[in-house]
Amino acid sequence: MNLKNILNWERWHYHVKYIPLYPAWIWYCLRSGSWWFFTASNPTLTFGGFEGESKKEMYEQLPKGSYPKSIYISPAMEFPEVLTEMQSNNFTYPLVVKPNVGMMGFLFRKIDNTEELKSYHEKVPVDYIIQELVVLPLEVSVFYYRFPGEQKGTITGFLRKELLEVTGDGKSTLGELMLQLLSHPAFKINEWRIKHAEKINDVIPSGEVFRISWVANLSRGGKLIHLSDQKDDALLKIFDELSHYTKHFYYGRYDIKCESIEALKKGNFSILEFNGSGAEPHHVYGSGNNLLQAYNIILHHWKMLYKISALNNKNGIRYWKFLDGLKFLKRAKKHFALLRKLDTSI
Repeated sequence: MNLKNILNWERWHYHVKYIPLYPAWIWYCLRSGSWWFFTASNPTLTFGGFEGESKKEMYEQLPKGSYPKSIYISPAMEFPEVLTEMQSNNFTYPLVVKPNVGMMGFLFRKIDNTEELKSYHEKVPVDYIIQELVVLPLEVSVFYYRFPGEQKGTITGFLRKELLEVTGDGKSTLGELMLQLLSHPAFKINEWRIKHAEKINDVIPSGEVFRISWVANLSRGGKLIHLSDQKDDALLKIFDELSHYTKHFYYGRYDIKCESIEALKKGNFSILEFNGSGAEPHHVYGSGNNLLQAYNIILHHWKMLYKISALNNKNGIRYWKFLDGLKFLKRAKKHFALLRKLDTSI
């Protein structure tokens, strides 16, 4: 790690950044009398949406048409069954696939043909989703919370997310263009060379944009552009309505595709994900915040998470029991370790 990375807190490992804040988290655990106090925040999401919840349960609680068309596939299915499911639901290529229980974009893939889908199905040993590819040009992230019993919530973060891309010059191969990204803190060139092995020696035409990753997460090289000046009552109304529709999504981050900010505010969008109590407030990044300012933002969100959870608990939503939460978290960690390992080779 070079000196620039050492001095830039945004590039530190997650646990290194959060160590000074752990006493605050432990205080909320002690105050609530539960190590898993956050499980009451979004009571209809497994574990409060902290980690290990399925995308299927999230989508099924959203309004019809507000998320991409999806079908759910078991690795136990024979591949002809998968094709039958696709045909009966009118799926066409290209499409995307991703684990039903996933994180950080692990095993998210754009699929262009039946051969690629067959290869994915044969290699991925977990339940996964086949989903229509949403080609809307703008991806945004919205962090929202609402207290139980209140009509209006709060949007704390509004960001545009940009994918990791290179632009061809008509002379350089994809592999050579990738070398330009070596200074990017999240770019792992060996991993992406494996994933794009079939095209690594192709010359990218001048002006053509090649997407290295179809996932706009920070961990996958995504870039965050702040849109704080675009927050208004029209935007808040959209997420208040979503929160009341689901009835029990009180705290988390929405990742959304839309044509434009104006279209989003008019209710035209597609929800890719809702990340619950485990969602990080991404607006701490890329805005020039120093470490102290970032800590204040994170601590504010943890305080709101505690308050929402405590109110729900007071209204009869029980916190998870210690051993139940511990067993669930261990299974989730094991599952994600498998996804991480497979992600570099599929």
